[in-house]
Amino acid sequence: MAQRQNTLIPPARDSSGHNGQPAISSGINGDTPRALAAQSAAAGYGLYGDLAIYSGTAHPQLAQKVAAYLGVALGGVDVFRFPNSNTFVRLHESVRAKDVFLIQPTSPPTNENLMELLIFIDTLRRDSAGRITAVIPYYGYGRTDKKDQPRVPISARLVADLIATAGADRFLTVDLHAGQIQGFFSIPTDELPAKHLFYDYFSQQCCPEDTVVVSPDIGGVRRARDLAEILGQPLAIIEKRRSKDGDETAMYSVIGDVRGKNVIIFDDEIDTAGTLTDAARFLRQAGAQQLIAAATHAVLSGPAVERLSQSEISQIVVTDTAPISSAKRAGIGSRLQIISVAPLLGDVIRRIHVGRSVGELFNE
Repeated sequence: MAQRQNTLIPPARDSSGHNGQPAISSGINGDTPRALAAQSAAAGYGLYGDLAIYSGTAHPQLAQKVAAYLGVALGGVDVFRFPNSNTFVRLHESVRAKDVFLIQPTSPPTNENLMELLIFIDTLRRDSAGRITAVIPYYGYGRTDKKDQPRVPISARLVADLIATAGADRFLTVDLHAGQIQGFFSIPTDELPAKHLFYDYFSQQCCPEDTVVVSPDIGGVRRARDLAEILGQPLAIIEKRRSKDGDETAMYSVIGDVRGKNVIIFDDEIDTAGTLTDAARFLRQAGAQQLIAAATHAVLSGPAVERLSQSEISQIVVTDTAPISSAKRAGIGSRLQIISVAPLLGDVIRRIHVGRSVGELFNE
């Protein structure tokens, strides 16, 4: 029987010694709930109980980084896998009335991590957590977000319903495959853009005047355009078409000028790396010079590592929204650069906990 155990989390306290309980008056002076929330945030109080950070088994390294950034310890929990493959979760202490953030990306093995997420949320709900925020940096099934052919599911909507039904009160993620997935949720959602992390990296590492940001397909144009805009670089687009079974991809033309340019191929995720490596070959044939790949989610399924290691891509820049095994890192080598999203998640979790605007963090 496999088992994983985290350390125990102490009660979170602010610098004034308060224990994080909300200081909400009766409102007899005409204060609105919004004004009261602002007063609580200014005073350093949480809108719910003490802050608690928990991690599933999908990506404990990221959860540890987030907890360390916030200055708290991960909540203690045992996650069991029984011989019949059933998952069982047992908390080490009560989370009654606490403001709980559960970090669990639904990266491969997707079904196992998703089921653990749902059971974990149910465990927290049945222990009377004050609020449960599902922090899912990588949202599995996000690519099945519409009926693009007859007799197929919309799995992204189904997973959204499952998360809400399990008992989550909020949903926090990074760079959904399609922004409209937010509309599948019946609970408040926060989708965090990773473009600012890539801006910080590329503004220090590269991007002279002869650099172009490339979207590997029409669907990713807005994402690539946003990065190109903040970097102050032009945009190019590869026009491609995919076969109905999703396996074969044919690329037809590039919209924009890449000849003699360094290019940053920017996408939301690298799965099997077929689209990315095909795009790199196509751009090389079109006259591009240095080839750099950037993506928020490094899923790296199946032949991805082999394809990337054999490609002409000089740098592969990703974040740690999904775990990357040491074997995959070694297979790709020094070309792989990983940017951590832990500080970003930590800042947002703190803002949600005290009732401050998340949009302010991005000047929105």
